[in-house]
Amino acid sequence: MSAPAARYFVFDIESVADGALVSKSRYPDEELDPAEAVTRFREERLKQTDSDFIPYTYQLPISVAVGKVSADYCLTELVVLDEPHFRPHVITKDFWRGWEAYQQPTLVSFNGRTFDIPLLELAAFRYGVGIPAWIAEGARPYESPRNRYNAVAHLDLQEMLTNFGATRFNGGLNLAANILGKPGKMTIHGDMVQDMYEEGQLDEINDYCRCDVLDTYFIFLRSRVLAGKITLEREQEIVMEVKDWLTGEAEKVKAYQTYLASWQDWWNPWTGSA
Repeated sequence: MSAPAARYFVFDIESVADGALVSKSRYPDEELDPAEAVTRFREERLKQTDSDFIPYTYQLPISVAVGKVSADYCLTELVVLDEPHFRPHVITKDFWRGWEAYQQPTLVSFNGRTFDIPLLELAAFRYGVGIPAWIAEGARPYESPRNRYNAVAHLDLQEMLTNFGATRFNGGLNLAANILGKPGKMTIHGDMVQDMYEEGQLDEINDYCRCDVLDTYFIFLRSRVLAGKITLEREQEIVMEVKDWLTGEAEKVKAYQTYLASWQDWWNPWTGSA
């Protein structure tokens, strides 16, 4: 768990609505304060879509967790950006500068092509953070990091499992993690983050983000078995190595205690054991 290099960044993001932007752009003549504007917008979204989740274009990143993974698929570190301040502009800069500093490791997400990356791109636009290596103007379209099918730059596990949207992955990250015996969504779900943020529960949001990264990492490992990059036996060895590391770190990081409490070892039908 201490290798210095990272070939992959397994990441997740949590975000909240920018109330001032919502007020100014959607209700310019009503002088709503930010909290009122967000409440109004959520109510409208609930009526329109049966979900009160506000589109990413109105949101700010307030938590980004990154699991650094070596070329042999071992998790070497799990960090939360700009801890303990969690400033959106610094989070944005740290994410993109970190990607550059580690020589552009493959980004690994679950549905990150639809939400996480567009939000971080828009945040870079908002805060004036240059990301020329990611935008890659002048590159051949199929070589651009932003190309949907460039899995070397960004491996979206949901797109891999659905053949780039040919099917729907009903159940999302939670289901994929549960298939592998991992906790998935526990007491917190994504649609709770806005209210938690307004109640000042930032530590809990960051712990939730850490757990989502762990789920994504274990799904990534199984995807490597699917792609023939590692054997099932090696995958299970790595899983147990990470479990041991989480156990050792659990006293320092509450999220790991919660994660381990819901952990289930994957039932292996080939051996008849977990």
